[in-house]
Amino acid sequence: MDTAIEVRDLVIERGKRTVLHGFTCTIPRGSVTGLLGPSGSGKTTLMRAIVGVQIVKSGSITVFGEPAGSAPLRHRMGYLTQAPSVYADLTVRENARYFAALYGLGAAEADQAVADVGLKKAAGQLVGTLSGGQRSRASLACAIVGNPDLVILDEPTVGQDPVLRDELWKRFQEMAANGATLLVSSHVMDEAARCERLLLIREGRLIADDTPAAVRASAGTDDLDEAFLRLIRAQGVAA
Repeated sequence: MDTAIEVRDLVIERGKRTVLHGFTCTIPRGSVTGLLGPSGSGKTTLMRAIVGVQIVKSGSITVFGEPAGSAPLRHRMGYLTQAPSVYADLTVRENARYFAALYGLGAAEADQAVADVGLKKAAGQLVGTLSGGQRSRASLACAIVGNPDLVILDEPTVGQDPVLRDELWKRFQEMAANGATLLVSSHVMDEAARCERLLLIREGRLIADDTPAAVRASAGTDDLDEAFLRLIRAQGVAA
């Protein structure tokens, strides 16, 4: 399978603290890759670097063969940040249609994205009146409306109920089946089993890069939480 993202020897500092320490990984096209680790481990920093909005001290990132952040990638990527990035004084539908227009798309595509994230009944509501979970879904609709080749999702299921989380993950897997590449961050290890590949990160270092089954096997346990802990201890990283 072709590579969508290649990260080589990435070092990022914020203030006087090194956030990523020579980080190296590859992410295959048409896959759902989970980026998992505790809060503060460097997940968001890595995602920002891949999108091209993070200052990098050294190392390289290429996305579909182009340097991260370069102009040819702008219409090929969708990015969902942890904080909702939609206009509070517009409705869900108006937000989606605005972002669709940036891709040269119409109302039908925007309305489909709203339906895909489970907000069809709330399409006419102002975003400012939505719950936190609904607002995150409105942001997600805007991130996927252009059917991007690469979708970067930072904690997309936080605050969502179990039924909706399941529906969102099914949607992510459908997107991958149709050729999109998804990088999804989470600190909830039970979501790891939904991914085709896992990047386990701790204190800015890559602990594992493999399938969920291989991660379990290498750690000698079927419990992914326990597998993560064993891998940390085996590599001498303080838990």
